[in-house]
Amino acid sequence: MSRSSTPESPPQDLWSSILDSVSRSRSIPAKQVLILGQPSSGKSTIASALLQKPPSDDPSETNLPDFALGYDWADVRDEGDEDILARLSVYTVPSSATTYTSLLPDFLPPRQSLPHTVVIIALDWTRPWTFIEELQMWLVWVEQWAKGDGSRELEIAREEQRERLQSHLQHYAEPSSEPLPTTTHSSTLLPLGPGTFTHNTGGVSIIVTCTKADLIDDNSDIVGTGAAGMGGMVKGKGGEWEERTDSIMQVLRTICLKYGAGLFYTTQQPTTLQVLRRYVLHLLFTPAPSPAVSTNSEAGAPPRNPFPFQHRTNTLDRDRIVVPAGWDSWGKIAVLREGFDAKSWGEAWERDVDMDASDTAGTQGAKAFYSSLVSDQGTKPPALPPFNNPTPEQIFLAKHYDEKAKRTDPQDDPRRAFNNPLENATAGVVGPMSASSLHAPNVDRALAEMENSQSMNLSASVNGPDVSRKLSRSTRAVSSLATGTASGRSTASSPPISSPSPTGHTQHEVLQHFFQSLLSSKDRSGAANAAKTTMSPPPPAANESGTNGDMVS
Repeated sequence: MSRSSTPESPPQDLWSSILDSVSRSRSIPAKQVLILGQPSSGKSTIASALLQKPPSDDPSETNLPDFALGYDWADVRDEGDEDILARLSVYTVPSSATTYTSLLPDFLPPRQSLPHTVVIIALDWTRPWTFIEELQMWLVWVEQWAKGDGSRELEIAREEQRERLQSHLQHYAEPSSEPLPTTTHSSTLLPLGPGTFTHNTGGVSIIVTCTKADLIDDNSDIVGTGAAGMGGMVKGKGGEWEERTDSIMQVLRTICLKYGAGLFYTTQQPTTLQVLRRYVLHLLFTPAPSPAVSTNSEAGAPPRNPFPFQHRTNTLDRDRIVVPAGWDSWGKIAVLREGFDAKSWGEAWERDVDMDASDTAGTQGAKAFYSSLVSDQGTKPPALPPFNNPTPEQIFLAKHYDEKAKRTDPQDDPRRAFNNPLENATAGVVGPMSASSLHAPNVDRALAEMENSQSMNLSASVNGPDVSRKLSRSTRAVSSLATGTASGRSTASSPPISSPSPTGHTQHEVLQHFFQSLLSSKDRSGAANAAKTTMSPPPPAANESGTNGDMVS
């Protein structure tokens, strides 16, 4: 059997595998902090303190619009500021709107991010009446984010992270004044107390941070809303103000105990923010529990945390409260203020969380209890104006039509505005001559009465037939004049009423003299002759010397 003279070629991915192993050994671990809170709750101040970046002094950058998802990062170095231990990424959201929170699972997938993420929930002390509502909203969202898509790999990661957080709570020890480093954990683990770590199935490291805590001790005596924060609470030392602030802290501690979360109060002072940063790094670098450590204390020392938290718990100074996860209990909460029932508040919180959206029986929940403790002093939106229900058009018109129909005064007739403007412009001595003043039945009746009276009075005269024929001809002229005047208003070719007659008199004057002669009862025959003389055209020159009646006709 012959051997190959050429050596076997190495696999092609040998160098790539070597480079990958070296890069993994030298790669910088990534740590994330997710800051949740409503607008103007102090999220940017917390982010600047975590990254150790001073806030900008430029006033033009204070009112910059929020991004859909804020991001910044910084390198975390050891205590000697020599080696880079991790790269810290800080994510912030502008508000609780679904448009913003739906982006977080894409940048922080829970399966890879759970062991390396700390969630900070920022609550604003200028709006204490919103604490319970905002806490419930954000904690429910954290639970949903940790569940993710429900895959098998995610379930394993959730169980491991829950065991890690539970081990951290059980192994918590109050730092002593003597700097004696703890090299081993106690082999005896005490069970968690009542109401401790009953929620947060994903084991997410949570810190509830109440910002602007320096405004709690405002010395202003003004009662009401404002920057002082406590709304309608009484300002000053002691009394109702102190009782309510202590009760609020007891409620917050009870809720944090159920989720294995810490509670911190911060101000603009760098000391409070540095304590928060130290605790965040302590949680991020907490080593995973080792089975050998929990079963046999002599098997070896546990992994060391490069950022031990040496700050003692503080529950008395209202502007710098520090309650690390694992220290608190129902008994310690009740010591702060007598009469507080942590068990009842815990049950009320569970009723609110487990309540369905369709269930309206929330009178026994934590929100209802908290509203009686701290009334809502927020600005309310202005009330909407009353609904204007307009009257249907046909009903409106019918109503006003009936009202107009009941009016008897002709001066109120709205149709008078549409009369011919020439009627007033051409008014004569008698007055305006409208179509109604020349109504045919009235004129005909007056002319008929005149004709009958004149025919009776002049029937016995010598020139009776001639005079009677002339009078009838005059009456027909007057009738035709009146009819022509009434009908001539609608045509542009007819002359106006006030046009002069061949005798020099206007038609109004002719009608005036005519009707005055009718009303005169002294001399009817003289009136008829005057009307005949006035309305008849002047005779020709040949007739002036003397003509008979036949030539007139």
